[in-house]
Amino acid sequence: MKWRRGKMSRDVIDRRGAPRVGGGAGMAIGGLGIPGLLILALVFFLNGGFSGDGTAIDSPFDDMQGGDTRGEAPLEGPDPDARLAQFVSFVLDDVQNFWEDTFSGSGREYRRAKLVLFEAGTNSGCGGATEQIGPHYCPADENVYLDLSFFKDLRTDFGAPGDFAQAYVVAHEIGHHVQHVMGINEQVRREQEADQDQANELSIRLELQADCLAGVWAFTTFERDLLESGDLREGLDAAAAVGDDRIQEEATGSIDRESWTHGSSEQRVEWFTNGYEDGDPNACDTFSVDEL
Repeated sequence: MKWRRGKMSRDVIDRRGAPRVGGGAGMAIGGLGIPGLLILALVFFLNGGFSGDGTAIDSPFDDMQGGDTRGEAPLEGPDPDARLAQFVSFVLDDVQNFWEDTFSGSGREYRRAKLVLFEAGTNSGCGGATEQIGPHYCPADENVYLDLSFFKDLRTDFGAPGDFAQAYVVAHEIGHHVQHVMGINEQVRREQEADQDQANELSIRLELQADCLAGVWAFTTFERDLLESGDLREGLDAAAAVGDDRIQEEATGSIDRESWTHGSSEQRVEWFTNGYEDGDPNACDTFSVDEL
């Protein structure tokens, strides 16, 4: 992927080198009948309709989100992951600039998320972020949490190397932020509480929608000639690598469809591709289709 090096994004909070601490409360989203209400959320891009409550959630870590973007104990000496951190910063700004423009085109305001870089573990509004959880979005503080070592795992353990595979991860997590800003996350949570038998199914539809929204952004990179040969394949490989079926089979040797929460490799690739080929967020309505 063609990208420009430069200063770190103002939306990056770098806590690498900071001591590991605990977190607050809440529920993280997306490690890597009622649906009719959710359809309304997507048409807002075209019609300027539903947009959620439009209010920001107070973060217990607001004092850490302004000014210097380094952590409490900055890394000492040269940063071995400087290039990767700058790439993540570039993708974060590019994805959020796209959504900011998209929301603005419909007369709506997009609240920019923060991306927290950490090592091993850090505090969050969703009970703490650890490397075991993997990349995830926390609605309680509107932050994405990312340990850069995950990208090594993505390459070596999941067989999905390449910078666009990494870009897919960032775009997917920001897709969850888009869902939060639009009120979709909250609607899904309420429906899961009301009908626990459908909780996993709703979770899968939420994750696949985030994949699709990542694909919509990927389409814009093609339009702007940012893609290089093999980039799209890297993104598709990353989507496939984090499918529930593949992860279960590699971990246990068997597949339990009833326990899925993110969707199969085939489903994740399909919905990322839908977003990429259509280039329109309205193509990402995973809640109105009968079969995923």
